[in-house]
This record gives sequence, C-alpha cells and structure tokens, in this order.
Amino acid sequence: MVSYSSNSRAPASRPPTGPIDPYVLFEALTGRKLDSTVLPSRQAPEGYDDLSDIRPPRVGKKDEINPDPRPDDVVVGCINPFALAENMIGHKIDRQSITAIRIIQDTLQTDYEELFDMKHRSVLYAGLKLNKEQREAEELEEGETKILKEKDLVTPDLSRVERLSDLDDIGMKELGDVRIKRAGILNNKLHLVLHADAIARTVSNREVTQTINDICLPFRDEEERRDFTPPNSSWRDARDVLMMRNMRRGMISDYNTLFDYGGSRELQAVRKFDDPIQGATANSWFVAALFSVYWADPAVINRNTNMQLRFRNPGNNNGNNGNNGDCYEQQQQQHRFRAKFYDQGGRNNNKTQTVEVDYRVPVNNSSEDFVYCRSSDGMALWPSLYEKAFAKWISEGNNDNDDRDNNRAIKKLNRDNNSSNDGEHVDITQTHHGDPVKAMAQLNGREPEYYFTDGHDASDLVGLVRTCSVNHRTICPMVAWTHASDRGTYRGCNLVANHAYSVLGWSSVGQGDKQYIIVRNPWGVTEPHGLTSYPGILTRVEPEYWRPASLLDREGVFAVEVGAFKEYFACIGVTK
Repeated sequence: MVSYSSNSRAPASRPPTGPIDPYVLFEALTGRKLDSTVLPSRQAPEGYDDLSDIRPPRVGKKDEINPDPRPDDVVVGCINPFALAENMIGHKIDRQSITAIRIIQDTLQTDYEELFDMKHRSVLYAGLKLNKEQREAEELEEGETKILKEKDLVTPDLSRVERLSDLDDIGMKELGDVRIKRAGILNNKLHLVLHADAIARTVSNREVTQTINDICLPFRDEEERRDFTPPNSSWRDARDVLMMRNMRRGMISDYNTLFDYGGSRELQAVRKFDDPIQGATANSWFVAALFSVYWADPAVINRNTNMQLRFRNPGNNNGNNGNNGDCYEQQQQQHRFRAKFYDQGGRNNNKTQTVEVDYRVPVNNSSEDFVYCRSSDGMALWPSLYEKAFAKWISEGNNDNDDRDNNRAIKKLNRDNNSSNDGEHVDITQTHHGDPVKAMAQLNGREPEYYFTDGHDASDLVGLVRTCSVNHRTICPMVAWTHASDRGTYRGCNLVANHAYSVLGWSSVGQGDKQYIIVRNPWGVTEPHGLTSYPGILTRVEPEYWRPASLLDREGVFAVEVGAFKEYFACIGVTK
C-alpha cells in the first residue's frame, strides 16, 4: 500500500487527445446512424453560405421584427384523412397512389377537393366551426354536434327519374335555386353535378357517424374517458406489436435475434427515420410541435423506450418476485415511459411535472397499426408514448414521483403488465385542437413567440427563420399554421386549412435566388404529383436542393416561397 503526504496528489487520468470523430458526434447529437461510405466528397467551403448571402446586422430596434402578443386561445387542428380512413376500413392504404384518394372520398363521403377547407364543412374539422370574418376556427359545444344514424344517410331511389321535373317528386324543390358544382357538354349531352343537400345527407363538421365520433371527437363523460377504447381497437403493449411486425417482415430469423431486439443489424438497417406521424384525431398542433422540438434539438426528447430490456429481461410481472421489493420496483420502472411537460397556462395545460405512462396504446384489430400517433418507419414507440403522456397530462396530471401516495405505489407494484384489462386507457382525443406554439414550449420549457403573417413583410418572416437556423436548418423549434379558409387555396392534402406544420429551415434556389421556407406536414404524406397545383410551392424537397433533407423522411416535406407563405399561413411561432 502506498501512502501519500498531505501535499502529494494522486495521478489524474488525462483526457483523450486528438480530434473528435465527426461521425460519432453527429450520431450522438441526432440519434441517427450515418453511413459515411455513401457521403459524396465535397470541398470544405461548400458547407458555408455564400458571402453574397450574408447581410450586415440590422441596426436599431426599429428594424427588428418583434413578436406579436400571445393569443388568448388558438384552435388549430385537422384530422388526418389517411389515418381515419384506414381505421374505418381496417387495412392500410397506399398513401402515394391515386387509389388512396378515391378510397378517402368514398370512406369520408366527401369530394377530395372539399375535404381540406373549413368553408365546405368537411368532416376533417368535426367539432369545429368557421368564423368567416376572422378566417379562424372556433370550437363547437357537444350539443351542437349530432350523431347520424343509418337511416339519416339513406338516399332516394333515382332509377325512375327521367326529367328534371321528376326531381321535384323526390324532394328537390325549387330546382332553379339549386347550386351547380360542375357543368359540361360531352357528345351533345349536358353533364351537371348538383348539390343535393335537400335529398341526401353526408358527414360534416357538425354531423358524424358514431364510429367517427368515437375515434376522433372528445365528447364523452368522465367514466367513458376512463374506459376509452376506439372502435375495432384494443389496448396492447406497443413493444409486442412491434416485435410481431418485425417477425412478419422477416426481420427475425432465429431465437437469438429475437432476444437481441434492440441491437440487431437487420433492425438498425431498416430503422432509418422515426419521424412522428399524426393519427386519427385532430391533434396536428401537437404532432407538428413534437417533431419541431425533436428536429431542432433531439436531446430534448426522451426516446428511451426500453425495448431491449423488454425482451432480454421479461421477468415476472405478476408481483411474485419474493421479498425483494426494491428489485421489483426497479423492474416495474422499466415498463413505464416518462416525459416532462412544462406549465404554459391556458387550455390544454397542467402544472410542470414528469408524467409516467405504460406502453399500452390503441391498436386497430384488423390492420394491427396504431390508431393515433406513430413513427414514419413503423419501428419506434416514442411518438405514440409522448402523445399518450401529453393527453394524460392535460387531462389529469398528478404524475410526479413525489406526488404519489402509498396506495398508488402499491397499486403500481401489483399491476400486471401482461394483462390487457388493467393499465391506463388515456383518452387521446382530448388533444383534439390546440396551440402548436404553446405546445413546443410545453415540451421544452422555453418562451413561445408568435408572429402573425398579416402584420409582417414576407422578408421579415424568412429573416426570422434564417435567424433561427444554422446551415439552413432550424436550431430553435418553429411551427406555423394556416388560415381556416381561403379562396380556393386549400384543395389538397399538401396545403390544408387550419392545420399545423413544422418549420424545418430555409433555402434559396432558381433565378434571382428565390427564398423558400421548408415545412413538414405531420400527416407524412406528399400528394401524388399533378393532382393539385399550388403557386409558389415545391412539393418535392431533395438533398441536392436542401441538404438537411437527407436527415428525415421526406414524405410531407415541401418548400413554400416566402410570398406564398405569407398568403397561405396565418402565423409562425418559435420557442427560445
């Protein structure tokens, strides 16, 4: 044994010397695996903005763009028609095909071009009404909505209609006042498409079927919320669902790979992007905010879902682990997901606290896909669990470890994690509509700032995005939302009224170096090319045009020219 005098000091270990591996640093910061072998070789100067693009700083506060006052209540949200249709018919549809458009039209009983603007009373805005003067959405009370029965949707027999006068006999009175949607002549035949509201009803923002109501709307009493389960769905452990999904994909070939679920090379090869995708309720405001926070700083988001622990150490979940209560408590904590949310006041809010939820989420019994928020690659759980934790937080709260009483701790210890009857049935539809800017602040604890486009120049709006970006990618979380209605603008699934989008960065391209703001639709869908045209929008964003595009699933990502952005979007917000 060697003794040291009071003045002697034990030799300290020296920190490793040498440059930091940029690939390792990138993976640590973003949580994504980077294949360095496929990166193109570029000269170093290309990583910087052109000198001509660098402008001198503004002098004086009068030239700075100042945030607008915080709005009292923001009601933003639009149901994802793809997720809703899939849950209603019970199987997945190809979201990039024209066939998907036809399926949506038939399932939601609405012409495609009338789905995405509130002025058409679309079912995607169920529970909302349009304030035409302000071009804003307002919430409907439960008594203002109606559940349609089968008899309400029955149509008259048109087989005996031979003349226009016959329409009067089936209920179309005053035919001269009936609105015409389309008219054309083909081969000496007049083709008319008439609005037949007098003789046929369909689902709308005020009238929905029982199935749509139970999947999408939050109108239910306290007891119904506690037992909430969407139609044709069940609460299942999401980890088990993902394991079975991988087995069907041929990912797991032997027993050893099965219990190396979290680290198999096959799994890592397929798990490329886990960007959040909105599900079958109108919480685009939360999903867009979630991705914006994750995109700007992945370290803020807890993505640890204990997948490997689930299958390497399944343990005994029936509470019969002997007298080692501490060991069992630690094991049970591995079956809980935790997320912290911050108090921002107003609606959809609670006190600052860390929320715990189990891993059960609603899963469609037919398609075996998640009913609500999911990841774009179908291989990650954190988007679904964040949505569940947030819904629990705004609904009840009291989830901090310090606030649990002894009875709650005992109940948690005795919970059977393999039982489908126990567990938390959190009503996800309570996230129906909200404020996307405030949601970012609730996720990262920063101050929200609002910039309404009507009061700012287009150059100021893109300047705001550039100020909050490094290398064309936002480093401060940003979101934007659209007006509730417009003159023919919102007629496709790329640009949707009263809908929240993540703002990802900016770019310049083309003659005169037009500047574009890069946004992402939380539906994770890019409309089939040529179906709908949007002036000032580039619907395909490739890495050659915007380099950060290689870091995410590009479905749903598009670029909006700054002038068009000011016209289409109502507000852009940031948290700093």
